Amino acid sequence: MLENYTILQLAIMACMVFAAFVIRGMSGFGAGMIGIPLLAFLIPVHTAVSMFGLLVLVLFTFLSIRDWREVVRHELKLLLGPTLLGVVAGVLLFKHLDSRLLLHLLGGFLIAYALYSFALHYFRLPEITCSDRWAIPVGFVGAVIDTLFGGGGGTLVVIYLHLRRVGRAPFRATVAMLWLFEMIARIVGYGAAGYYTMDSLLLCALLLPLMFAGTWAGERLGNRISQETFSKVLASLLLVAGASLLAK
Repeated sequence: MLENYTILQLAIMACMVFAAFVIRGMSGFGAGMIGIPLLAFLIPVHTAVSMFGLLVLVLFTFLSIRDWREVVRHELKLLLGPTLLGVVAGVLLFKHLDSRLLLHLLGGFLIAYALYSFALHYFRLPEITCSDRWAIPVGFVGAVIDTLFGGGGGTLVVIYLHLRRVGRAPFRATVAMLWLFEMIARIVGYGAAGYYTMDSLLLCALLLPLMFAGTWAGERLGNRISQETFSKVLASLLLVAGASLLAK
């Protein structure tokens, strides 16, 4: 696969991965929602999703080791079972969907999420809480979306834990641990479906330093802009990316 790409194309992929993990470093999530649609313009979407999973696995392994004492174990136990079931369902759908349909579904999902983000900003929603019974549908549906599109479903978990009033440090530790288990299951599923080759693994290794560099830069940039400004920029990028994929 690598010989089919020019140095310029590989450099563009590196910039895409760097930008995606800058976003992730600033917000705590969203790398897949940015990086995979961009990479899909240069490599097959199935390859982009499976390769990005490996990159994120490395990151969440590091975060889980660093922050495991902050994990809210009750919430993790409730979310873990339905999340793993959602991965199984997502892999089965992922294997049988063709790339063009997957691109259109991804584009539609990104537009829907971007519009949702704008709605949250312009139409202030009241502060509410939710029961831990919501962990089952949230974990399952979020994992299906993550497995199909390489990201996006995690936002459901973010919303759930926010409504459960989980503090910032425990929140970051809990989602990192949950998504680590999800990533392991997803990668096993992608591998069983035959989406990892020596070339895709080599490409992943080449892009790994950009993941760490982007995360480092994003964590520092995140302290310099307001959350409101960042949310508007992210929603705008997702809207443009989604529209572009639908037109592809």
